[in-house]
Amino acid sequence: MSKQTSLGRRLRLGMVGGGQGAFIGAVHRIAARLDDRYELVAGALSSKPDVAAASAAELFIDSDRSYASFEDMAKQEAAREDGIDVCAIVTPNHLHFPAAMAMLDAGIHVICDKPLCMTVDEAEKIAAKVKETGLLFALTHNYTAYPMVREARQMVADGKLGNIRLVQVEYPQGWMATRVEDTDNKQANWRADPAKAGMGGALGDIGTHAHNLANFVSGMTPSELCADVDAIVEGRKLDDNVQILMRYENGARGMLWASQVAIGHENGLRLRIYGDKGGLEWAQEHPNHMHFRPLDGRPELLTRGGAGIGAEGLHGVRVPPGHPEGYLEGFANLYTDFADQLVAHLTNGKADAAAMLVPGVKEGLEGMKFVEAVVRSGRDGAVWVKM
Repeated sequence: MSKQTSLGRRLRLGMVGGGQGAFIGAVHRIAARLDDRYELVAGALSSKPDVAAASAAELFIDSDRSYASFEDMAKQEAAREDGIDVCAIVTPNHLHFPAAMAMLDAGIHVICDKPLCMTVDEAEKIAAKVKETGLLFALTHNYTAYPMVREARQMVADGKLGNIRLVQVEYPQGWMATRVEDTDNKQANWRADPAKAGMGGALGDIGTHAHNLANFVSGMTPSELCADVDAIVEGRKLDDNVQILMRYENGARGMLWASQVAIGHENGLRLRIYGDKGGLEWAQEHPNHMHFRPLDGRPELLTRGGAGIGAEGLHGVRVPPGHPEGYLEGFANLYTDFADQLVAHLTNGKADAAAMLVPGVKEGLEGMKFVEAVVRSGRDGAVWVKM
């Protein structure tokens, strides 16, 4: 792991959302702590004042730095000499845009959970604000930080697969196969609510991950797509299953399937890419291995940290081969790489190239354009639409 320490202290981290009952906030906090680069010192952890205060106390945040709103936190932290360097936004989707804009307006760098926001218009405004302020912005598409995913990306870039012909990515889950949103399941409640989740259900939640992963590894983005968008569970307001055909500028073809009603699947993100010289396959539930099948050679099983892995694939490896690494470490790699970027920014230095692979507003805007195009295609009868 690259660890720039020239700042002489941990980065001061604030958090919006992630209080009691939340899932992803704890994941972000673990990721921030894993390489000891951040210290959580402030938070607007819930829209409910009592929950926010209780959550802050549990996390040993001083009461004077526990805020009732992200607007208050942005304003007051920006005025402090020891104010936060960066803020993690881990709320439901509808709050990503206002929270990010409040932090950027206050001069605070941002780490935002995906998707970037609710609409393309919001994404463009965030991108413009980042450009205007010169602040750093990370989007936690954490699967891009798995070592074998970065190895796959480098193999494609090095031409080991040749000219890319086919891109297939799928992300099946089964946890919303019934109307769990009608229960006390907090995670399902907001994901099934268009006012909080946005245009896409499974599309916005996991389809954006699949899209981002395929783009990251292939180095390409679809130029047009045709989408079948379904709400299979009766009465559901947002999609729970999407099947998408994709075309690329170089003539390659792609398919993307994202579902939260595929009973028996837990977190089945899987990527296959085929060129005219070979193909590769990686599955998130077996993240430490990747299959590479060259046209004129024997199939290879590549292992995380093992023989023959390049610098990109070794970046972020913490333990020897055979000791599994995965979801939490992927998040931690993003946090650590972004810490390198922040330290370099604050000290007028330069981060290593490997630390610059963290997704940002560019990828966030691509994701929102993808969601909008899929929704438009599905609405119009599964027609081909330009991205």
